[in-house]
Amino acid sequence: MKENSKVLALKYRPTVFKDLIGQDVIRDTILSSIKDNKTPNAYLFTGIRGVGKTTTARLVAKALNCKNGVESIGNQDSCENCHCKDIANSNHIDVLEMDAASKTGVDDVRDLIEFSRYGPSIAKYKIFIIDEVHMLSKQAFNALLKTLEEPPTYKNGGSLKFIFATTEIKKIPVTVVSRCQRFDLSRVKSIELFNFLKNVKDLEGGNISDEAIKLIVKISEGSVRDALSLLDRAIISHQNNKELDLKGAQKIFGYFDKSLLIDLFKNIFDGDEEKVLQQYRAMYDQGVEPKVFLNDFLELLYYLKNINFLKIDGTNFSLNDEQFETIKELSSKVENSVFLLFWQFTIQTMQELDIISNQNLSIEMFLIRLIYIKGIKSNISSEKIESLDIPERLSRSFKNKEALDQIKGQTIDQIKNIVQEDKDKLNIDKSVKNLIEIKSFDELIKTCDQKKEIKLKYELENNVNLVSFEKNRIEISFNEDLSKDFLKIISSKLFDWTGERWIITLSKKQGELTKKQIKTKNKQDMLENAKKTKTYKKIKEIFDDAELVDVKNEEIND
Repeated sequence: MKENSKVLALKYRPTVFKDLIGQDVIRDTILSSIKDNKTPNAYLFTGIRGVGKTTTARLVAKALNCKNGVESIGNQDSCENCHCKDIANSNHIDVLEMDAASKTGVDDVRDLIEFSRYGPSIAKYKIFIIDEVHMLSKQAFNALLKTLEEPPTYKNGGSLKFIFATTEIKKIPVTVVSRCQRFDLSRVKSIELFNFLKNVKDLEGGNISDEAIKLIVKISEGSVRDALSLLDRAIISHQNNKELDLKGAQKIFGYFDKSLLIDLFKNIFDGDEEKVLQQYRAMYDQGVEPKVFLNDFLELLYYLKNINFLKIDGTNFSLNDEQFETIKELSSKVENSVFLLFWQFTIQTMQELDIISNQNLSIEMFLIRLIYIKGIKSNISSEKIESLDIPERLSRSFKNKEALDQIKGQTIDQIKNIVQEDKDKLNIDKSVKNLIEIKSFDELIKTCDQKKEIKLKYELENNVNLVSFEKNRIEISFNEDLSKDFLKIISSKLFDWTGERWIITLSKKQGELTKKQIKTKNKQDMLENAKKTKTYKKIKEIFDDAELVDVKNEEIND
């Protein structure tokens, strides 16, 4: 394959350690260990996709086997008759690359171990590079353990080295991880990736603006491979002499201008439903996916909430100067509690997208709900707000006191969504529900009997020790047999029966005896009292083997 025909992700793959961007600490550590001849038996590289795990594995293999020393690896002009070129092309006889995604079984690993018994043919070290190693089965990992800990050494003075690469470190058994020297490759910083892409763009003769490259950096999320693939796409899609600007790049990649989203927020806070829907539909017509929209929505919410703690150069190229100042001004007009509520609703809507066939409709309803939440204000009396205990008093959330005027019949429904509790029950007409008043623990048990709540009555009589009983408040202790659903059930039933909220407190105090214990104790006392009567003593004189087992009448007379 000709060099120019390669995709950029392969064409600009690092061949020497100095070309590896964003991993300076790892690079220096590996080079120092090789120079000092203190290399581990196994390397483990982990990180997100496209940050250089497999590339670093090949560089380590080249560094270990290069005839001209670490500093010369990959410099093919000066490495004549060396191993570097073959290792870079994945066709070296002593450096075996294996994809664990396709060879996951224990038999594959056994073949590998069997192959490791024979020394390297031409290089100093025999090296096994296993990509996506987390895909190996549990049995395969177990088969590797002994060889990882004590790899074979060969007559030429070399030994066997393992190099693992994975995106999911948590799936690798800790017994394997503990036998490796682990390196966590981080996401490449935005400014480093931007400078790298700009250099590649110049080498390829691409006519792309800095703002478009910044968008590529943002979309790639720190992955060099993703960034190069997007840059390749941008160059191919824009072959004319005209510069590819930000708007052109947004159209190519299906992203929209952040200023559109900022304007959308403004209209949400103004309560302009028509404009909000028009703006979203315009974005949707541009090809923006609902999940992409929500992710950007969350990102902008984050900036609105934390803009006072951020700097323009710390926003991952997401905002320009004008947008930064606009967000700062908008944030000052809205309480933080509103942003937190919006965040919760956005996360909930993202989960809904997986179960709704028409995701576009779900987004539109999501935006409408946000407008109505924002509008909750004067339609709720102060007494209702107090009783509902709404965090931060949503009626006072907006400093500019703007609200919708047409939300009368829907107020309680909106609050129920926010507070996530059946607060609408507070609005029930008590006279219709035949509500009762419960003044004591005994009355509570009696009510359970009347309402046919046998299970609840059983729990109260057998497993609950009363500490105190007041109006709308009960303090209890309990034994280990109490049902796990007891508190939920009794709270619900008390509300249904009385129309009022009750507080059920669990106490460390011992409390009174349970009703069952009291009944048992009373029965025992009655038996003891009966045995002291003259009648019982006379019966015992006549029938010495007689035994009193029960007393039916509590009044015992001599």
